[in-house]
Amino acid sequence: MAPIIEIQELGKTYASGFVALKQVNLQIRRGEIFALLGPNGAGKTTLISIVCGIVNASTGTVTVDGHDIRRDYRAARSAIGLVPQELSTDAFESVINTVAFSRGLFGKPPNPALLQDLLQQLSLWDKRDARIMTLSGGMKRRVMIAKALSHEPHILFLDEPTAGVDVELRRDMWQMVRGLQQRGVTIILTTHYIEEAEEMAERIGVIRRGEIILVEDKARLMQRFSRKQLTLQLQRPLQTVPEALAAWPLQLADDGHALVHRFDTASGPSNVPELLRRLVALGIDFKDLQTEQSSLEDIFVSLVHEGRSTP
Repeated sequence: MAPIIEIQELGKTYASGFVALKQVNLQIRRGEIFALLGPNGAGKTTLISIVCGIVNASTGTVTVDGHDIRRDYRAARSAIGLVPQELSTDAFESVINTVAFSRGLFGKPPNPALLQDLLQQLSLWDKRDARIMTLSGGMKRRVMIAKALSHEPHILFLDEPTAGVDVELRRDMWQMVRGLQQRGVTIILTTHYIEEAEEMAERIGVIRRGEIILVEDKARLMQRFSRKQLTLQLQRPLQTVPEALAAWPLQLADDGHALVHRFDTASGPSNVPELLRRLVALGIDFKDLQTEQSSLEDIFVSLVHEGRSTP
């Protein structure tokens, strides 16, 4: 199946000379939830803005559902809903009117039933006649989502959608996003909440200094870059790690009361059972053990700061 978004050799250099994007190549699969991660200034918003027709690219091409964003921009733009970072709404307008107006901007006929369903999903129906200026920040964020979905797009960009909102709204949004995906909507998400990407996304892309350094299925990414840590709480402290245990990368912690073994799951099994047998043979008793596995946040930090990329 052809990708719903195809980005080829995309570059953006501003008049100041700042290079925001460097020959980005990326394909978004139809119906997936794709998370684009990167530190501030990495190029996430610039990339989204180009695809959505807000910013012009310097080089390269973007195709949205078969439509070139330059040659056939109306069709390409109508396929996309965008929830930007900034809260930009008409403060003096009512919720229902501003959402209906957004639908009309795309040439869609009035559909009160659809707007009612949308506002109910976002817990906004009771606020439909309220002026936007009277709403809380979280409610205004919900209005932005309603506006983005008002013209029934089949691609939705969420650019830091839960920044500054409460936990309840974040969970409501996750549930809504899953429902949209079930109806065939493709979701592209940028977020500073790594657990959000870990919870929602099927694939992860990492952008650093205007370049895509990795695109991977989430499960494979976790498997490839994940690290585990085994911590053994010892019955009696050790002064040094015995030479007989040199085959394992071990470190003492907690003033010698703990023995820590870190290993990379991508390099194969670490033979932990053999380590435990060796400890028993050496008379090193332990009273407890804990295992930890690196999260997507750990992997992201490693990729961004160490510059690791796909081989």
